[in-house]
Amino acid sequence: MTTSAPRPVPPSDVAPTTTLPAVSLVVPTFNEAANIDELLSRICAAMPDGAAVEVLFVDDSTDNTPEVVRDAAMRCPIPVAVHHRSEPHGGLGGAVVEGIARTTAPWIVVMDADLQHPPHLVPELIAGGERTGAELVVASRYADGGSRSGLAGGYRVLVSGASTFVAKAIFPRALRGVSDPMSGFFAIRREAVERGTRSEGLRPLGYKILLELAVRCRPRGVAELPYEFGERFAGESKSTIREGLRFLRHLALLRTAESRARMIAFGLVGASGFLPNLAVLWLLIHGTGMHYVPAEIIANQAGLIWNFLIIDSLVYRDHRRQRRRSLRMLNFAALGNADLVVRIPLLALLVTALGIPPIPATALSLVVVFALRFVVVDRVLYRRRTG
Repeated sequence: MTTSAPRPVPPSDVAPTTTLPAVSLVVPTFNEAANIDELLSRICAAMPDGAAVEVLFVDDSTDNTPEVVRDAAMRCPIPVAVHHRSEPHGGLGGAVVEGIARTTAPWIVVMDADLQHPPHLVPELIAGGERTGAELVVASRYADGGSRSGLAGGYRVLVSGASTFVAKAIFPRALRGVSDPMSGFFAIRREAVERGTRSEGLRPLGYKILLELAVRCRPRGVAELPYEFGERFAGESKSTIREGLRFLRHLALLRTAESRARMIAFGLVGASGFLPNLAVLWLLIHGTGMHYVPAEIIANQAGLIWNFLIIDSLVYRDHRRQRRRSLRMLNFAALGNADLVVRIPLLALLVTALGIPPIPATALSLVVVFALRFVVVDRVLYRRRTG
């Protein structure tokens, strides 16, 4: 891993004539060598004289992008550095979070390196935050006066619009006032990021870092600046089907960050687990003539496996304390079978004393023990990691 730390630019270095506070510009890169010279040229041209600005490229490239950045930095009048990550944890979002941690200014601006985000708007983003007191200022393609014309083809236009609709529908409160939650061009006050890091912790997944920051940090005040999303200067788009799937998984993780939301998700997954459980139970009772008690013990395993695979992959993906999936599954199965100690006597009571048929009695017993199972899974098996 090669690291070149940016030189801090103290606010005292700002010339008295400039109103732009100190700014850390974080630019995540992946094979963007052909864009670097032009990007830095435009950034330098956009900054007011005497502005306290530092630029940090956080790089996951497999080409010579880090070397190009270092060479271009020697010709740039503002401090420029590059941090190359040997392991691209968290994708582009993870790169941004690492960049924020390695910079110092009270304002952080995040932008892409492909020049679809116009550098001349950086001072306007900061000025908008200072003027309104907002902690987050988003450059929006969807605000009045904005444009998404730089999106290549109808497919990307459709994906962008659908992603925006889904994100706003799932997080109506956190994204109130944000018309473009998929934007990769924004400014955020460091104090908002630090507050969110202390309370929630940042766990980015994929390339939609604004969504992560808006939901977990809950900035106090949001402003928008309309802009025209330009065409890529050089290189290829990083938007792929794989990134789209990571985005959907990220939505699920963010939505289940709160205990109440996890309980709802847990209940929905558990309800879906009724299907394999009851299907196997029906086959064993009606297909083999097995007694309902041993049949339910066997059928319970089918529901447990189904529930574990979904819960472990989506609901508790970022709460895993045990590295090995097999151990997590054994613990989950142990809990699921332990609740048979409660359910089997209850099942027998419902069938023998109340005359309820075995299959509906099983469904009723699953509902009864749901709350207890959720508490144990949420607070014990997937107790949130600290530090």
